[in-house]
Amino acid sequence: MKPSLIVLWLGLLAGCALSAPAFSAGVQAEIRDESGAPVADAIVIAVPQKTAPLRERAGPLTGKVEQIGEEFVPRVSAVLVGSAVSFPNRDPVRHHVYSFSPAKRFELPLYAGTPAAPVVFDKPGVVILGCNIHDWMIGYVYVSESPYFAKTGPNGRAALARLPAGHYTVRVWHPQLALDESQTRREIELAAGQEAPLGWRVPLKPYRPVRRAPDLLHGSQY
Repeated sequence: MKPSLIVLWLGLLAGCALSAPAFSAGVQAEIRDESGAPVADAIVIAVPQKTAPLRERAGPLTGKVEQIGEEFVPRVSAVLVGSAVSFPNRDPVRHHVYSFSPAKRFELPLYAGTPAAPVVFDKPGVVILGCNIHDWMIGYVYVSESPYFAKTGPNGRAALARLPAGHYTVRVWHPQLALDESQTRREIELAAGQEAPLGWRVPLKPYRPVRRAPDLLHGSQY
């Protein structure tokens, strides 16, 4: 290998090392309900004691919630506070998306396609989405004050990676959670390179979806 190429290769390695937290840690979370069944669509949030690195995350602060088959997809999503979220309508009917939640009140009047401007979620908290035309359409956007969050899959597990070593408060949120989110808090100290397993058993309220109007997708004037 030529000396110039060796220098370039070493420089690339150094750049990669500087672009990620050295010896970063992680949390392997598992959420189950009181019967022991895995809980999907739970949001796990790790808030560091030091607030300086909260804005350090890869990629732009954006998100997307689509309307497909007259449903919000995904039904549950999570974004960092300050993120701009788009709401593209993939249906052949128009939607009127809104939220009255204190964390973000907004309204997208009847539209097809993609609205010109995304909605900026500038306060942490839970934002409940609805459609003024289709009452059964309900979605949730969890706006996190920390960039360290993840959503559980069907197996009830979520991995939070690339956390700097330090002290964290870890908590869980779910749309059907039968207790206050603050009651799920865990305090944890993460050492450099540590992968910490954390498990929760949480009570959930019964899921009672709003009854869907029959054949509206093809018969509605909207």
